Amino acid sequence: MRVLLTAGPTYEPLDPVRFLGNRSTGKMGYALAEAFAATGATVTLISGPTALPAPASPLISTVRVETAQQMYEAAAEAAPLADVWVFAAAVADYRPASVAPEKMKKEGDTLTLELVKNVDIATTLGQTKRAEQFSVGFALETTNELAHAQGKLLRKNFDLVVLNSLRDAGAGFGHDTNKVTVLDRAGQVLNFELQAKSELARTLVALIQTRFTAVYA
Repeated sequence: MRVLLTAGPTYEPLDPVRFLGNRSTGKMGYALAEAFAATGATVTLISGPTALPAPASPLISTVRVETAQQMYEAAAEAAPLADVWVFAAAVADYRPASVAPEKMKKEGDTLTLELVKNVDIATTLGQTKRAEQFSVGFALETTNELAHAQGKLLRKNFDLVVLNSLRDAGAGFGHDTNKVTVLDRAGQVLNFELQAKSELARTLVALIQTRFTAVYA
């Protein structure tokens, strides 16, 4: 099995010093990469900026990127050859319309930024997904979680969506644990209680491989 996996945040520069980003650490994505490799899968791990070291497994090829555009370009290159796509990265939805060449100086009491929309990596690649490829997305929601996740499942041509809620203690960004709900196209909903991200990654990989084998083997 060949796997494309995105992980971590993206940073969208304002100037040489500052950026727009989010709180993703990449821990869940890296745990998934290692869990896939443990089953013998080859993994292209496209990672945004994290403090995590590159996984040691020779089956994992780590591609470091910073911005959403860079992540998209790397994913688009790897996607045609992958059997399974897993979009676990927390990609910035917007970026500054322009990047200042020098550090922006503090002037006045307010600062207004013009932002433009980034490419939606999963949606764009989902339009090119072949019938024999399997796509998994992650959704982090704070309200109407199931409805938003179901919308992403259909809109982005996912086969599975893994839903995180920031309302669950010990889940989401910055934790070594996670609690998720998995939705599929048939309307099935699977709940996984709070557990170590490494353990959850093994469970999710087993589920993905079972679903992929059942459909495409």
